[in-house]
Amino acid sequence: MPQLFLILIFLPFISWAQLADSLAPPSPPQPVDVNFLFNYYEQDGEHAAVTGGIGTQELTDRSMIIVVHVPLDSTQSLDVRGGLNTYTSASTDRIDSRLSSASRKDSRGRVYLQYNRDWPKKRQGFHLFGGGSIESDYLSTALGGGWAWTSRDQNRTFDAELKLYLDTWILIFPEEIRGTGLDVAPTNRRRSFNFSFTLTQVINKRLQAAFLFEPSFQQGMLATPFHRVYFPDVELPQVEKLPTARVKLPLGVRLNAFLKDFWVLRAYGRLYWDSFGVWAQTISVESPLKFGVGVSLYPFYRLHHQRGSRYFQPYEGHLLNASFFTSDYDLSSFTSHKYGVGLHLEPLFGLTRFKLSSDRIGLFKSVDFRYTRYQRSDGLKAFILGLDLGFSF
Repeated sequence: MPQLFLILIFLPFISWAQLADSLAPPSPPQPVDVNFLFNYYEQDGEHAAVTGGIGTQELTDRSMIIVVHVPLDSTQSLDVRGGLNTYTSASTDRIDSRLSSASRKDSRGRVYLQYNRDWPKKRQGFHLFGGGSIESDYLSTALGGGWAWTSRDQNRTFDAELKLYLDTWILIFPEEIRGTGLDVAPTNRRRSFNFSFTLTQVINKRLQAAFLFEPSFQQGMLATPFHRVYFPDVELPQVEKLPTARVKLPLGVRLNAFLKDFWVLRAYGRLYWDSFGVWAQTISVESPLKFGVGVSLYPFYRLHHQRGSRYFQPYEGHLLNASFFTSDYDLSSFTSHKYGVGLHLEPLFGLTRFKLSSDRIGLFKSVDFRYTRYQRSDGLKAFILGLDLGFSF
């Protein structure tokens, strides 16, 4: 059934593209760009929400993502993004007492498609977006679209976008409370409305700025049904309980400074507030250094400070008369550091060429390798390895 629904979403995009392609005058075929992305993520900590804010957070995640950009003509294109994650989580395996292995295994698949159309004479464009993802206890469908405008002198652009996510949960509760009357949830559905407004301005030849406002509204099941919360002197836990509506208001500024021909400085700052009472500030810096043609090294660093939600308390820290409660440390107060280095290789004529057919040549365009470390003041630690291989066919 989900597959049929996605086909119904994608069918209008494909039909419009085919119609536009048949009406357009013939033109030389443009190459199709394909990127293969591989990521490995590993973390550990001692504050698992599944076990009430205590216990291992050991987790590994392996993902492969394919991104395809297909030009239909000079003004239209299709973008397809598909991916598969497989992960093991020691904390998730504590939902019941029967440990299946050292950690529980699960996977998540997703496919998204975007149709883009530009009107160069009007300096405008729009895109339509659709897709979905599926997991063992979770199904999500996404719809959306956006519009972009560029000034006459090409120095200013404005982008607006809306994405709607319709999510459905299969409710899984901790083993010890099943059938006790505590295994209840307000709903198994969630709706998310994500807006994005971006104003980009070229200040001079060496400095560009962007201002971002990305409000969102969520309604429905915002708690996780297998997150336990323990109360003092009470044997059985309860499941996490949070309001059924949440407003998020992030505001950001991005600066790109071209200091030298071989040196670029990219800085980003963001302020965040939401109706759960979370306040946060984020500052990040990335500084690519070019070494010759097509070779760059980019160290990066991000500092994030968060004041936690009014609904958070650690293990056995909640009062019995609390209306809402969680022991998920993602909603706690903490400071985090994220840092690493990346290497990007993209020579002018590619890394190598290979023959696809008698009249068609493929190009291995680029390689991007990224190593990241993450540390949080509550003890959570992680590292990430990322690899991006770019091709043109």
